[in-house]
Amino acid sequence: MVTHPDPAVLYPDIEAHGSLGAALRTVAEGRLASVPISSPELAPLLGATIGCTLAHRAPLEVIAWRHERRWSIRGSDSFESMTLLDGTTDDLAEVAEAARAWHDGAALSGIRRAAPFVHLTGRFEVPDLDPVRLTESAWQQLRTEASELEYPWRPAYQALVEAAHAEPALRRLYPFTSHWALRFSTTTCPHLCVVGPLLVTHDVDRYTVDRTVASEDGTQFTTAPEAVAAAVRELPPGLAPVTLGR
Repeated sequence: MVTHPDPAVLYPDIEAHGSLGAALRTVAEGRLASVPISSPELAPLLGATIGCTLAHRAPLEVIAWRHERRWSIRGSDSFESMTLLDGTTDDLAEVAEAARAWHDGAALSGIRRAAPFVHLTGRFEVPDLDPVRLTESAWQQLRTEASELEYPWRPAYQALVEAAHAEPALRRLYPFTSHWALRFSTTTCPHLCVVGPLLVTHDVDRYTVDRTVASEDGTQFTTAPEAVAAAVRELPPGLAPVTLGR
């Protein structure tokens, strides 16, 4: 059984302020004075949420680690709840900088400049919820994620993602992953309408086009373009443009 230190041991300064939210206000030296910040009643030292002036952004989430002194942040959109930025730091002042920029509606790149620990996922903001742009944003995140993976089979997975993105019939669909299988939908998040087969990367020279994640009966290919071409052939005809998954 894993046990964690008492939060008061890791965060005595946070305990002195009563909550992570209150500590953030203090280290911000007045720059968060009028910003809505809250901490959970049951664990006030371990979490905080910071509101935003932009309706299409959800409150920024700040989570304190339980096993060492460190904080993680997550900023997402309010419609799909997809991560726009995240990051980890041991400097609470940096968290405050990111929180202020997020609240004020700074561009994602501007938040990154204000707080260099921030990592941009590749998604961009679509305030008007245009499903075509949301689909483009999802593809950009998928490609960014594939390029940043550190697993041994990253080149093979990245090749599959890039081959799928290069195919117009698939690029028009909303992409998502399930158990590292590349899948497609005719609607955006949060409510997906799955269509066509899934594409699975097994290793550097083996790809599968299948119907379910658990199946072992899929057709195998040795290159990503071959697998993508096979997936396109299995798409139903006359697919309508992507719509919002309300």
